[in-house]
Amino acid sequence: MTATSSPLFRPLQLGPLNLPSRIVMAPMTRARSSQPGDVPNALMAQYYAQRASAGLIVTEASQVSRQGQGYSFTPGIYSDAQVEGWRRVTEAVHAEGGRIVLQLWHVGRMSHASFHADGLPVAPSAIAPQAQVWVAGDDGVGRMVDSPVPRALSVPDIAAVVGDFRRAAANAMRAGFDGVEIHGANGYLIDQFLRTTSNQRTDAYTGATLEGRTRFALEVAAAVASEAGAERTGMRLAPFITQRGMDCPEIIPTILHLARQLDATGLAYLHLVEADWADAPQIPESFRAALRQAYQGRLIVAGGYDATRASQVLSDGFADLVAFGRPFIANPDLPRRLAHGLPLAAFDPKALFGGAAQGYSDYAPYEAVAEATA
Repeated sequence: MTATSSPLFRPLQLGPLNLPSRIVMAPMTRARSSQPGDVPNALMAQYYAQRASAGLIVTEASQVSRQGQGYSFTPGIYSDAQVEGWRRVTEAVHAEGGRIVLQLWHVGRMSHASFHADGLPVAPSAIAPQAQVWVAGDDGVGRMVDSPVPRALSVPDIAAVVGDFRRAAANAMRAGFDGVEIHGANGYLIDQFLRTTSNQRTDAYTGATLEGRTRFALEVAAAVASEAGAERTGMRLAPFITQRGMDCPEIIPTILHLARQLDATGLAYLHLVEADWADAPQIPESFRAALRQAYQGRLIVAGGYDATRASQVLSDGFADLVAFGRPFIANPDLPRRLAHGLPLAAFDPKALFGGAAQGYSDYAPYEAVAEATA
Protein backbone atom coordinates (compact mmCIF):
# COMPACT_ATOMS: atom_id res chain seq x y z
CA MET A 1 0.00 0.00 0.00
CA THR A 2 1.45 3.36 -1.02
CA ALA A 3 1.21 6.64 0.82
CA THR A 4 -1.35 7.88 -1.67
CA SER A 5 -3.66 4.90 -1.15
CA SER A 6 -3.29 4.27 2.60
CA PRO A 7 -5.97 5.91 4.74
CA LEU A 8 -3.18 6.85 7.17
CA PHE A 9 -2.21 9.69 4.86
CA ARG A 10 -5.62 11.16 4.20
CA PRO A 11 -6.30 14.55 5.79
CA LEU A 12 -8.88 14.84 8.55
CA GLN A 13 -10.81 17.59 10.27
CA LEU A 14 -10.56 17.33 14.07
CA GLY A 15 -12.70 20.06 15.53
CA PRO A 16 -11.10 23.29 14.22
CA LEU A 17 -7.84 21.52 13.33
CA ASN A 18 -6.96 20.49 9.78
CA LEU A 19 -4.77 17.42 10.12
CA PRO A 20 -2.61 16.46 7.10
CA SER A 21 -2.64 12.78 8.09
CA ARG A 22 -4.21 10.32 10.54
CA ILE A 23 -0.85 9.71 12.27
CA VAL A 24 -0.79 10.82 15.91
CA MET A 25 2.25 10.99 18.13
CA ALA A 26 1.10 9.27 21.31
CA PRO A 27 1.79 10.74 24.75
CA MET A 28 4.93 9.26 26.31
CA THR A 29 6.49 10.09 29.66
CA ARG A 30 10.11 11.10 29.08
CA ALA A 31 10.92 12.95 32.35
CA ARG A 32 13.14 15.73 30.97
CA SER A 33 11.64 18.82 32.65
CA SER A 34 13.92 21.33 34.38
CA GLN A 35 14.32 21.32 38.15
CA PRO A 36 13.24 22.70 40.48
CA GLY A 37 9.67 23.29 39.41
CA ASP A 38 9.10 20.61 36.74
CA VAL A 39 9.36 23.25 34.01
CA PRO A 40 9.31 22.41 30.27
CA ASN A 41 12.53 23.54 28.62
CA ALA A 42 14.37 24.15 25.36
CA LEU A 43 15.34 20.50 25.05
CA MET A 44 11.68 19.49 25.15
CA ALA A 45 10.84 22.16 22.59
CA GLN A 46 13.47 20.71 20.26
CA TYR A 47 12.20 17.16 20.81
CA TYR A 48 8.59 17.99 19.93
CA ALA A 49 9.50 20.27 17.04
CA GLN A 50 11.52 17.44 15.49
CA ARG A 51 8.30 15.39 15.40
CA ALA A 52 6.01 18.13 14.08
CA SER A 53 5.28 16.19 10.88
CA ALA A 54 2.80 14.07 12.85
CA GLY A 55 -0.79 14.79 11.97
CA LEU A 56 -1.23 15.59 15.65
CA ILE A 57 1.10 15.52 18.66
CA VAL A 58 -0.30 14.60 22.07
CA THR A 59 2.29 15.62 24.64
CA GLU A 60 3.52 13.61 27.57
CA ALA A 61 1.17 13.80 30.53
CA SER A 62 1.46 17.05 32.48
CA GLN A 63 0.27 17.17 36.09
CA VAL A 64 -2.51 19.63 36.85
CA SER A 65 -1.20 20.24 40.38
CA ARG A 66 1.63 19.26 42.68
CA GLN A 67 -0.77 16.73 44.21
CA GLY A 68 -1.26 15.17 40.77
CA GLN A 69 2.39 14.17 40.32
CA GLY A 70 3.53 10.57 40.59
CA TYR A 71 6.88 10.39 38.78
CA SER A 72 10.05 12.45 38.97
CA PHE A 73 10.81 15.17 36.43
CA THR A 74 7.41 15.07 34.71
CA PRO A 75 6.27 18.55 33.60
CA GLY A 76 3.42 20.47 35.19
CA ILE A 77 0.88 22.99 33.93
CA TYR A 78 -0.06 24.78 37.16
CA SER A 79 2.66 27.45 37.57
CA ASP A 80 3.47 30.51 35.49
CA ALA A 81 6.97 29.14 34.83
CA GLN A 82 5.49 25.91 33.49
CA VAL A 83 3.10 27.84 31.25
CA GLU A 84 6.00 29.83 29.81
CA GLY A 85 8.02 26.65 29.34
CA TRP A 86 5.20 25.00 27.45
CA ARG A 87 4.76 28.17 25.37
CA ARG A 88 8.31 27.63 24.12
CA VAL A 89 7.28 24.12 23.06
CA THR A 90 4.10 25.16 21.24
CA GLU A 91 5.90 27.96 19.42
CA ALA A 92 8.61 25.55 18.25
CA VAL A 93 6.05 23.01 16.99
CA HIS A 94 3.93 25.64 15.26
CA ALA A 95 7.03 27.10 13.60
CA GLU A 96 7.51 23.69 11.98
CA GLY A 97 3.88 23.57 10.84
CA GLY A 98 2.71 21.12 13.50
CA ARG A 99 -0.35 20.78 15.73
CA ILE A 100 -0.04 19.92 19.42
CA VAL A 101 -2.38 19.23 22.33
CA LEU A 102 -1.44 18.93 25.98
CA GLN A 103 -2.37 15.85 27.99
CA LEU A 104 -3.72 16.79 31.45
CA TRP A 105 -2.84 14.38 34.26
CA HIS A 106 -3.60 13.57 37.85
CA VAL A 107 -2.07 10.24 38.85
CA GLY A 108 -4.16 9.69 41.99
CA ARG A 109 -2.82 6.72 43.94
CA MET A 110 -0.08 6.00 41.37
CA SER A 111 2.33 8.18 43.31
CA HIS A 112 4.89 8.22 46.11
CA ALA A 113 5.25 9.81 49.54
CA SER A 114 8.01 12.13 48.31
CA PHE A 115 5.53 14.13 46.23
CA HIS A 116 3.14 14.84 49.13
CA ALA A 117 3.61 16.92 52.26
CA ASP A 118 1.73 14.37 54.37
CA GLY A 119 3.26 11.42 52.55
CA LEU A 120 -0.10 10.28 51.18
CA PRO A 121 -1.26 10.24 47.56
CA VAL A 122 -5.02 10.59 47.01
CA ALA A 123 -7.57 8.27 45.41
CA PRO A 124 -11.30 7.50 45.35
CA SER A 125 -10.72 4.93 48.10
CA ALA A 126 -7.86 4.04 50.44
CA ILE A 127 -6.68 1.05 48.38
CA ALA A 128 -3.06 0.61 47.29
CA PRO A 129 -2.51 0.11 43.53
CA GLN A 130 -0.06 -2.82 43.82
CA ALA A 131 2.23 -0.94 41.47
CA GLN A 132 5.43 1.07 41.30
CA VAL A 133 6.36 4.53 40.08
CA TRP A 134 9.68 6.02 38.88
CA VAL A 135 11.22 8.29 41.51
CA ALA A 136 14.64 9.95 41.53
CA GLY A 137 16.52 9.80 44.82
CA ASP A 138 18.84 12.39 46.35
CA ASP A 139 21.56 11.06 44.07
CA GLY A 140 19.47 12.00 41.03
CA VAL A 141 19.11 8.37 39.95
CA GLY A 142 15.59 7.16 39.17
CA ARG A 143 14.29 3.90 40.61
CA MET A 144 10.99 2.06 40.60
CA VAL A 145 9.42 2.26 44.08
CA ASP A 146 6.17 0.98 45.59
CA SER A 147 3.12 3.24 45.80
CA PRO A 148 1.72 3.51 49.36
CA VAL A 149 -1.87 3.18 50.53
CA PRO A 150 -3.52 6.48 49.50
CA ARG A 151 -5.85 8.81 51.33
CA ALA A 152 -9.48 8.74 50.15
CA LEU A 153 -10.62 12.05 48.68
CA SER A 154 -13.46 13.88 50.45
CA VAL A 155 -16.23 15.44 48.36
CA PRO A 156 -14.69 18.93 48.81
CA ASP A 157 -11.32 17.44 47.81
CA ILE A 158 -12.89 16.13 44.60
CA ALA A 159 -14.29 19.57 43.78
CA ALA A 160 -10.81 21.02 44.29
CA VAL A 161 -9.28 18.51 41.86
CA VAL A 162 -11.93 19.38 39.26
CA GLY A 163 -10.90 22.99 39.74
CA ASP A 164 -7.27 22.03 39.20
CA PHE A 165 -8.19 20.46 35.85
CA ARG A 166 -10.11 23.61 34.89
CA ARG A 167 -7.16 25.88 35.67
CA ALA A 168 -4.77 23.53 33.88
CA ALA A 169 -6.91 23.69 30.74
CA ALA A 170 -6.93 27.48 30.89
CA ASN A 171 -3.16 27.45 31.35
CA ALA A 172 -2.74 25.12 28.37
CA MET A 173 -4.63 27.46 26.10
CA ARG A 174 -2.63 30.39 27.49
CA ALA A 175 0.52 28.46 26.57
CA GLY A 176 -0.61 28.24 22.95
CA PHE A 177 -1.77 24.64 22.67
CA ASP A 178 -4.24 23.67 19.95
CA GLY A 179 -6.27 21.68 22.47
CA VAL A 180 -6.08 19.39 25.47
CA GLU A 181 -6.46 15.70 26.19
CA ILE A 182 -7.71 14.50 29.58
CA HIS A 183 -5.83 11.44 30.80
CA GLY A 184 -8.55 9.04 31.90
CA ALA A 185 -6.57 5.85 31.32
CA ASN A 186 -3.87 3.50 32.62
CA GLY A 187 -4.88 3.34 36.26
CA TYR A 188 -4.58 7.06 37.04
CA LEU A 189 -7.10 9.11 39.01
CA ILE A 190 -10.01 9.30 36.54
CA ASP A 191 -9.58 5.62 35.71
CA GLN A 192 -9.56 4.84 39.44
CA PHE A 193 -13.03 6.36 39.78
CA LEU A 194 -14.27 4.34 36.79
CA ARG A 195 -13.50 0.90 38.26
CA THR A 196 -15.16 -1.07 41.02
CA THR A 197 -11.80 -2.50 42.03
CA SER A 198 -10.42 0.93 42.98
CA ASN A 199 -13.63 2.83 43.72
CA GLN A 200 -15.45 1.54 46.79
CA ARG A 201 -17.12 4.80 47.71
CA THR A 202 -20.73 4.96 48.89
CA ASP A 203 -21.48 8.64 48.16
CA ALA A 204 -22.43 10.37 44.89
CA TYR A 205 -19.18 9.08 43.35
CA THR A 206 -19.91 5.48 44.37
CA GLY A 207 -18.33 2.62 42.51
CA ALA A 208 -21.60 0.69 42.81
CA THR A 209 -23.41 2.43 39.92
CA LEU A 210 -22.64 3.59 36.40
CA GLU A 211 -23.62 7.13 37.29
CA GLY A 212 -21.42 7.17 40.37
CA ARG A 213 -18.37 5.72 38.63
CA THR A 214 -18.55 8.18 35.72
CA ARG A 215 -19.49 11.31 37.69
CA PHE A 216 -15.92 12.50 38.29
CA ALA A 217 -14.86 11.96 34.67
CA LEU A 218 -17.85 13.91 33.43
CA GLU A 219 -17.24 16.75 35.87
CA VAL A 220 -13.62 16.99 34.76
CA ALA A 221 -14.63 16.91 31.08
CA ALA A 222 -17.15 19.72 31.61
CA ALA A 223 -14.64 21.82 33.51
CA VAL A 224 -11.89 21.37 30.93
CA ALA A 225 -14.23 21.98 27.98
CA SER A 226 -15.43 25.20 29.63
CA GLU A 227 -11.90 26.57 29.22
CA ALA A 228 -10.54 24.89 26.10
CA GLY A 229 -13.82 24.39 24.22
CA ALA A 230 -15.37 20.96 23.74
CA GLU A 231 -14.23 21.03 20.11
CA ARG A 232 -10.61 21.20 21.33
CA THR A 233 -10.93 18.60 24.11
CA GLY A 234 -10.35 14.84 24.04
CA MET A 235 -10.15 12.08 26.64
CA ARG A 236 -7.94 9.01 26.78
CA LEU A 237 -9.49 5.76 28.07
CA ALA A 238 -8.11 2.24 28.61
CA PRO A 239 -10.91 -0.33 29.04
CA PHE A 240 -8.69 -3.38 28.51
CA ILE A 241 -5.85 -2.45 30.87
CA THR A 242 -5.82 -4.83 33.85
CA GLN A 243 -2.53 -4.10 35.66
CA ARG A 244 -2.18 -1.91 38.75
CA GLY A 245 -5.15 -3.57 40.43
CA MET A 246 -7.50 -2.29 37.71
CA ASP A 247 -9.07 -5.56 36.47
CA CYS A 248 -12.72 -4.54 36.78
CA PRO A 249 -15.63 -6.74 35.60
CA GLU A 250 -17.80 -3.66 35.01
CA ILE A 251 -15.37 -1.57 32.99
CA ILE A 252 -16.81 -2.19 29.51
CA PRO A 253 -20.37 -1.05 30.30
CA THR A 254 -18.85 1.82 32.28
CA ILE A 255 -16.74 2.99 29.34
CA LEU A 256 -19.68 2.76 26.94
CA HIS A 257 -21.91 4.70 29.33
CA LEU A 258 -19.21 7.36 29.69
CA ALA A 259 -18.76 7.51 25.90
CA ARG A 260 -22.47 8.21 25.42
CA GLN A 261 -22.35 11.01 27.96
CA LEU A 262 -19.20 12.53 26.46
CA ASP A 263 -20.78 12.35 23.02
CA ALA A 264 -23.64 14.50 24.30
CA THR A 265 -21.14 17.14 25.45
CA GLY A 266 -19.60 17.40 21.96
CA LEU A 267 -16.11 16.33 23.02
CA ALA A 268 -13.81 16.30 19.99
CA TYR A 269 -12.35 12.83 20.38
CA LEU A 270 -11.79 9.72 22.48
CA HIS A 271 -8.34 8.14 22.55
CA LEU A 272 -8.53 4.39 23.12
CA VAL A 273 -5.48 2.74 24.69
CA GLU A 274 -5.27 -0.90 23.68
CA ALA A 275 -3.23 -3.38 25.68
CA ASP A 276 0.06 -3.84 23.81
CA TRP A 277 2.00 -6.48 25.75
CA ALA A 278 2.78 -9.87 24.20
CA ASP A 279 -0.17 -11.92 25.50
CA ALA A 280 -2.68 -9.06 25.74
CA PRO A 281 -6.30 -9.77 24.85
CA GLN A 282 -7.45 -8.81 21.38
CA ILE A 283 -9.97 -5.97 21.26
CA PRO A 284 -13.23 -7.62 20.15
CA GLU A 285 -14.94 -6.11 17.14
CA SER A 286 -18.15 -6.12 19.14
CA PHE A 287 -16.64 -3.55 21.51
CA ARG A 288 -15.26 -1.44 18.67
CA ALA A 289 -18.69 -1.41 17.04
CA ALA A 290 -20.41 -0.59 20.33
CA LEU A 291 -18.02 2.31 20.96
CA ARG A 292 -18.68 3.66 17.46
CA GLN A 293 -22.40 3.54 18.17
CA ALA A 294 -22.04 5.18 21.59
CA TYR A 295 -19.71 7.98 20.50
CA GLN A 296 -20.03 9.89 17.22
CA GLY A 297 -16.88 12.02 17.53
CA ARG A 298 -13.41 11.14 16.32
CA LEU A 299 -11.72 8.00 17.67
CA ILE A 300 -7.97 7.56 18.09
CA VAL A 301 -6.54 4.09 18.77
CA ALA A 302 -3.10 3.30 20.19
CA GLY A 303 -1.31 0.11 21.09
CA GLY A 304 1.51 -1.50 19.13
CA TYR A 305 0.21 -0.55 15.67
CA ASP A 306 2.34 -0.76 12.56
CA ALA A 307 1.46 0.76 9.18
CA THR A 308 -0.45 -2.32 8.01
CA ARG A 309 -2.59 -2.73 11.13
CA ALA A 310 -3.16 1.01 11.29
CA SER A 311 -4.43 1.14 7.72
CA GLN A 312 -6.71 -1.82 8.41
CA VAL A 313 -8.36 -0.38 11.52
CA LEU A 314 -8.99 2.86 9.63
CA SER A 315 -10.37 1.02 6.59
CA ASP A 316 -12.66 -1.04 8.84
CA GLY A 317 -14.11 2.19 10.20
CA PHE A 318 -13.21 1.45 13.82
CA ALA A 319 -10.93 4.49 14.16
CA ASP A 320 -10.27 7.86 12.57
CA LEU A 321 -6.67 8.24 13.68
CA VAL A 322 -3.90 5.94 14.92
CA ALA A 323 -1.38 6.94 17.59
CA PHE A 324 2.19 5.67 17.48
CA GLY A 325 4.29 5.82 20.64
CA ARG A 326 7.68 4.17 20.77
CA PRO A 327 8.26 4.29 16.99
CA PHE A 328 8.29 8.09 17.29
CA ILE A 329 11.12 8.00 19.85
CA ALA A 330 13.93 7.01 17.49
CA ASN A 331 12.17 8.10 14.29
CA PRO A 332 11.38 11.82 14.45
CA ASP A 333 10.35 11.64 10.78
CA LEU A 334 8.07 8.64 11.33
CA PRO A 335 5.30 9.74 8.92
CA ARG A 336 7.78 9.93 6.06
CA ARG A 337 9.29 6.56 6.93
CA LEU A 338 5.84 4.96 7.03
CA ALA A 339 4.82 6.61 3.78
CA HIS A 340 7.85 5.34 1.88
CA GLY A 341 8.42 2.02 3.62
CA LEU A 342 11.75 3.14 5.03
CA PRO A 343 13.30 1.11 7.86
CA LEU A 344 12.63 2.21 11.40
CA ALA A 345 15.43 2.89 13.86
CA ALA A 346 15.43 1.25 17.29
CA PHE A 347 15.34 3.34 20.44
CA ASP A 348 17.54 3.04 23.51
CA PRO A 349 15.30 1.72 26.34
CA LYS A 350 17.80 2.89 28.97
CA ALA A 351 17.17 6.50 27.94
CA LEU A 352 13.38 6.49 28.20
CA PHE A 353 13.13 8.30 31.54
CA GLY A 354 15.30 11.19 32.58
CA GLY A 355 18.63 12.33 31.23
CA ALA A 356 19.51 14.86 28.56
CA ALA A 357 19.64 14.86 24.75
CA GLN A 358 21.04 11.35 24.40
CA GLY A 359 18.25 8.95 23.54
CA TYR A 360 15.83 11.87 23.33
CA SER A 361 16.49 14.62 20.80
CA ASP A 362 19.63 13.16 19.18
CA TYR A 363 17.81 10.71 16.88
CA ALA A 364 18.24 11.78 13.26
CA PRO A 365 15.84 11.66 10.31
CA TYR A 366 16.33 8.89 7.79
CA GLU A 367 18.36 10.90 5.24
CA ALA A 368 20.89 11.98 7.83
CA VAL A 369 21.32 8.42 9.08
CA ALA A 370 21.68 7.08 5.53
CA GLU A 371 24.33 9.67 4.68
CA ALA A 372 26.26 8.96 7.86
CA THR A 373 26.38 5.23 7.15
CA ALA A 374 26.98 5.46 3.40
